[in-house]
Amino acid sequence: MTNAQIAVIDYGGGNIGSLLAALERRSVDLVLTGDPAVVAAAPAAILPGDGAFGATMDALRERGIDRAVREVVAAGRPFLGICVGMQVLFDSSDEYGGAAGLGILPGDVRRFTNAPRIPHMGWNDLTIERTHPFVDGVRSGSWAYFLHSYRVTASDALVASCTYGERFAAIVARGNVMATQFHPEKSRAAGARLLDNFLALCDARSREALT
Repeated sequence: MTNAQIAVIDYGGGNIGSLLAALERRSVDLVLTGDPAVVAAAPAAILPGDGAFGATMDALRERGIDRAVREVVAAGRPFLGICVGMQVLFDSSDEYGGAAGLGILPGDVRRFTNAPRIPHMGWNDLTIERTHPFVDGVRSGSWAYFLHSYRVTASDALVASCTYGERFAAIVARGNVMATQFHPEKSRAAGARLLDNFLALCDARSREALT
C-alpha cells in the first residue's frame, strides 16, 4: 500500500488493464486520467503504453500531457514509464519515418538491426549494470516479459540491459525518472519487485513533502 496518490496516464492508447489490476492489488490510491492538470499536480505518475512511438507522442501533445509529464519530472516527483512510455522519454525514434520524443532522457530509439526475429516477444533475462533504488532486490538473471521492435542501445540512464541479438536498455533510471522497456506487471517476481520499489519511492517522496 502507498499513501501517495498516483496518476496513471490515459492518453487513449495502450493496454493498461493488467497494470491497473497490479496496482489495485497493492491498494494504491490511483487516478486514471487524461487531464493534463491532474497529471501535472499528481504526487507521482505512470505512463504505460504500447503501440507506435509517433502516435503516442501525437496523443500526448494533442492533450497537453507532454507538458504535464515534464512538470512532474521537473518537480522531482516519481515518474515511471512502461514500454512505449519508456521510449517517448528519449529524444527521438526512427519508427515510421521518425518522430521527436519528450527529450527527458538523452538517447534515441532505433529498430533492432541484429535481432534473430522481430518483434522481440517473450521472456528474456536482465543484466543489472548499476544501482538505483528502483532496482533494489532485482538480480541479474531475473526474467522479464518483452514485446517490442525498437530499442535504446546507449543511454547514461541505463540501469539494466538485455540481449536479443544485440544489447539494449531494459531498465533506465535517473533521479526521479524510472522506466522499463518490458511490462513489469507481466514480469512475475522481478516486475513485482520493481512496482513495489516504485511505490516505496512514491511514499518516501510523499513523506518529504509533508515535512
